[in-house]
Amino acid sequence: MISSAHGNVWQIRARTRFACALTLVAVCVAPAMAEQQPSVSFQLPKNDSAKAEALANQIAALSPRVDRKEATLLAECAYATVTRLRQQYRMFGTPIFNNFLVYHGVRKRGYCYQWTEDLLLQFDALRLKTLEFHWGESYAGSWRENNCVVVTAKGQLFNQGVILDAWRHFGHLRWNLLLSDEDRYFENSEWAERVRARAASKSARADRHVAFQTRVAPSGKAGD
Repeated sequence: MISSAHGNVWQIRARTRFACALTLVAVCVAPAMAEQQPSVSFQLPKNDSAKAEALANQIAALSPRVDRKEATLLAECAYATVTRLRQQYRMFGTPIFNNFLVYHGVRKRGYCYQWTEDLLLQFDALRLKTLEFHWGESYAGSWRENNCVVVTAKGQLFNQGVILDAWRHFGHLRWNLLLSDEDRYFENSEWAERVRARAASKSARADRHVAFQTRVAPSGKAGD
């Protein structure tokens, strides 16, 4: 009887340890699985669905290392975000005229660097594992300055990426391989980190003197 009782106790303890081990594994594995499977989704206008698919194809083609699901998620996020920002910015007239409205306080946002800031932060929020986002700029410091987001495969060179720009097409997404663009873009990683740091600390926007644009001469960041 005593021997049988000891055996039952041992079995109960063994089962308890096994159950605890299973629980521990579930607790550790479930968050990792959730992290690998983004649950974010975006509603796109019907006329943007085919464009988003084409962009996803271009992003996926950057490298065999790019996760196709992440490429699709990013493309849908880009089109959905541009549509939302276009409404929030209340775009009017031409890009240059809209800059005029922003400069005089009639509109709150709409410069090219503001488009780029908002897109960059939205893309960062996706926490993608196989893609990286860079700040691209052309004609920096001149009245022709333009800023955009450049997406690359993780670890890929900046100049191998795809430009995502909404300012030049007046709030409609324009994308193409960086090397095929009519303008030459350079990476400004310092500015990208400044934008990210400011967003993370929820600090006030740094003061920028933006010259009036009939074609604007920027000091700091401004949009061509």
